[in-house]
Amino acid sequence: MEIACEKVWHESSNYVDGTVAPELRLAMDEHIKTCRRCASVIDGMRNIVTLYGDERMAELPAGFSQRLRSKLEANMPQTRRRFFGWGLAFAASVLVAGGIELARYRNYQPPDASPKLGRREAKPVPPDLDVVVADDGKLFHLAACSLIIDRNTIRKMKARDALQLGCRPCPRCLNQYI
Repeated sequence: MEIACEKVWHESSNYVDGTVAPELRLAMDEHIKTCRRCASVIDGMRNIVTLYGDERMAELPAGFSQRLRSKLEANMPQTRRRFFGWGLAFAASVLVAGGIELARYRNYQPPDASPKLGRREAKPVPPDLDVVVADDGKLFHLAACSLIIDRNTIRKMKARDALQLGCRPCPRCLNQYI
């Protein structure tokens, strides 16, 4: 009877314990004679059973555990310690940058509206300017403005009337009045 290596590996524990069926044992014996890998697996299994089955305990020399732990720690990569150090440095830099931004925010003063700083003064909207307002709009526009979405609901009126309704000038087409 031919037997595959996988079957030998699967039954190796039972083989060493002597609990496999006699015909399977014969097939495994024949296979182990010709297959070095399976012979190695069976020998390893026997060694493990022998070592764990031995009732004598091997006594370790005094201080062995401490020396082993020291050597293991010396050979361990320092990734956790390095990561912690980088994490701490990152957190500190975030706190410093946040503090600087907070100080800048507290000392913030809006730019001066004077013409010398490049900012122009807003002109008042001419009251007789013809504008359009959408029925539910909050802004008033010039008739050619590209921000008007629904041209079917717009009404023509004077700027003074739009201002009385609580509308504001459009930032695109009436930006000189903002």
